[in-house]
Amino acid sequence: MNHSPNLTKLKPYPFERLRGLLGTVTPNPALKPVNLSIGEPKHPTPELIKQALINNLDGLATYPSTLGIPELRESISRWIKRRFDAQVDAGSQILPILGSREALFAFAQVVLDGCEPGSLLAYPNPFYQIYEGAAFLGNATPFCMNIKAETGLPDLKSVSPDVLKHVRFMYVCSPNNPTGTVMGMDDWQTLFDLADEYDFVIGSDECYSEIYLDEANPPIGGLEAASRLGRSDYNNLIVFSSLSKRSNAPGLRSGYVAGDAEWIAKFLKYRTYHGSAMSVTIQKASIAAWDDEDHVIENRRLYKEKFDTLYPMLKDVMGISMPPAGFYFWANTGRDDAEFVRDLYKEQHVTLLPGSYLGREQDGVNPGSQHVRIALVAPLAECVEAANRIKTYLNGQ
Repeated sequence: MNHSPNLTKLKPYPFERLRGLLGTVTPNPALKPVNLSIGEPKHPTPELIKQALINNLDGLATYPSTLGIPELRESISRWIKRRFDAQVDAGSQILPILGSREALFAFAQVVLDGCEPGSLLAYPNPFYQIYEGAAFLGNATPFCMNIKAETGLPDLKSVSPDVLKHVRFMYVCSPNNPTGTVMGMDDWQTLFDLADEYDFVIGSDECYSEIYLDEANPPIGGLEAASRLGRSDYNNLIVFSSLSKRSNAPGLRSGYVAGDAEWIAKFLKYRTYHGSAMSVTIQKASIAAWDDEDHVIENRRLYKEKFDTLYPMLKDVMGISMPPAGFYFWANTGRDDAEFVRDLYKEQHVTLLPGSYLGREQDGVNPGSQHVRIALVAPLAECVEAANRIKTYLNGQ
């Protein structure tokens, strides 16, 4: 039986590699496990979302439409206006999705449809591995844009014109996973200028946009930046967001894509065949989530408490800085990151994620090497316990 050659290009997921790394290691049996490797929100899902699910169980009795109910698209449009001061038409510029992961992959297939040999899909490095898989299965070649240690973002101005002329689609991630760095208006201006000059589509992954530490300075989103710069048609810009991290509802599988109406129409056509419509029950619960901001503010408070507590505990023993957004520390180990993770797990029963597993070698460098990602998703007490064990481990080296 013949198999798709592109499927064979898919690499093991970081957590599959992590299981392989730790599978033959026996952790310290005297210590309870603390897992800070996976970026899965652990704060309780708000009661208002649970209640909305219960109140709308009749939605399970109907087939949902791919376009979604008008009430949900209008709710998302209102939220975008409140949060980003950007006007997005609920009828033509918004589409509900089953979480950002599904759409980040699927949207690339639409953009890359019929792409010429040698077409590139570009993204920051380290990265969310869905980007790479989307490139391979879209018959494009991945191109990694190395994140600079000084900025936590790739230097878009340094990307060669010989590369850019082949780019069909470019993902950006702000706040960045794993660094937590946020794109500023100058970054957005540069990105839009390049997209105009080289005619590529921008996919802005903003699933961490609502996890930030300074209430007075929320991250700038792609729609907001475009609106400020007079690009209200959102030409060649698509933004991806979800309720998973904003509302502690990863199991809801609910989010949206918004932006360029022509690309939204093409994606709607694709998803109509793809069979990925959102249940009306989930849509009604999503409305309750998008319409409420109190639970999001409380969510940020919990993350800020963890950052404020752990940063002084770890800053003198690890190479870390306080990120403006996201829920990760991107820590410099000063040594092989996989060995660091393995030995820490063995001695202290704490699980982190090797940074090199999130990156690829580009220009002779894997910018994730000698880094670990520490996800502050566990309760505060567990995070503190993990920090104390990390200190114990490092002080014993």
